[in-house]
Amino acid sequence: MTPGFRLAAALLLTGFLSAPAFAQSDTSATYKSKCAPCHGADGQANTQVGKALKAASFKTPSIVKASDADLFAVVKSGKGKMPAWNGKLTDDEIKALVAFIRTLQK
Repeated sequence: MTPGFRLAAALLLTGFLSAPAFAQSDTSATYKSKCAPCHGADGQANTQVGKALKAASFKTPSIVKASDADLFAVVKSGKGKMPAWNGKLTDDEIKALVAFIRTLQK
């Protein structure tokens, strides 16, 4: 292997390994801007807005038991006073948010 090839391979590998960290950071920022005002940083909906709108805590048993597909549908299409994020977030961003919400349920 030439030194140039090794360097290119190392840079490529570094990019692949750091992509999930960037994705997690982006998802965290998306959650903070789009979800946290109502659901709170911890997902328990203990914010002024969350209380006023009666937003659900992500630790509510029915939400914990809901499938990822169900949560995806709620985020995408909205429910009750929760707005639909369809057209504002991509499907991949919504899937990442669902995965992030699951981390808040632990």
